[in-house]
Amino acid sequence: MPGVTSLTYLQFQATYNILSLALASMIFTALYLLVSQGRVLPRYRNALVVSATVCGIAAYHYWRIFDSFSDAYVASAGNPDDPASWVYNLEVGVGFNEGYRYVDWLLTVPLLLVETIAVLALGRVAQKALLTRLIPASALMIILGYPGEISTDMTTRLVWGTLSTIPFIYILYVLFVELSKSLARQPKDVRDTVGRLRLLLLATWGVYPISYLFPVFGLEDGNSFMWRQIGYSIADVLAKCLYGLVIYKIARLKSFADSSAFAKEEGMN
Repeated sequence: MPGVTSLTYLQFQATYNILSLALASMIFTALYLLVSQGRVLPRYRNALVVSATVCGIAAYHYWRIFDSFSDAYVASAGNPDDPASWVYNLEVGVGFNEGYRYVDWLLTVPLLLVETIAVLALGRVAQKALLTRLIPASALMIILGYPGEISTDMTTRLVWGTLSTIPFIYILYVLFVELSKSLARQPKDVRDTVGRLRLLLLATWGVYPISYLFPVFGLEDGNSFMWRQIGYSIADVLAKCLYGLVIYKIARLKSFADSSAFAKEEGMN
């Protein structure tokens, strides 16, 4: 958050490593999804392409976040023989750019919605109606959250966070309802996975507001910064990589249910 001018050795290393982990996860999940397209029927491949695109966009932004963090905080105090004593101070005129996350979310959240709806294989009219409702809400959610993210004033953070929560809850409600309604239309082998997808959606998206509120929980600046980066990064890996892999699993199962010949070709019969 703005105003965090120094980090301890532990805080720096934890942040550095979680950003590195998230970057690697995004890159290789994107590659895996791209090369796996042939393992689902053509009608479901768009969901995999969108999932890979989400991870690819996130990988680019994590690379930018990683570089921004590495450039912003430089070891400038402590015993050279004792790394645990080092202090990483914010470079004058550099700063850590938190905006990369929000640009990423502005692009990837609508695509996450697209991949979820695509794998359900709803009719064209139903898909369009859902996306018309959800994509503007996702943009509003992110735009409203950003002023609070960059503010050092807790009241400002809470006000903008509350406003951002309104479209956030609306999106989760609509998706949960639509996924629940789709269960009856899903092949038997797919229902349990779609049911778990609903819970994964709630669990992963729920990490974001918790991470956003860490500064309000009374954590000191360095700890608040570290735990927010950890929380956001873990949430991103779950909501993009793990979610994309679950989408892939659903696409595979639906492909087998739709075509016994394809299932036999894939060795499932």
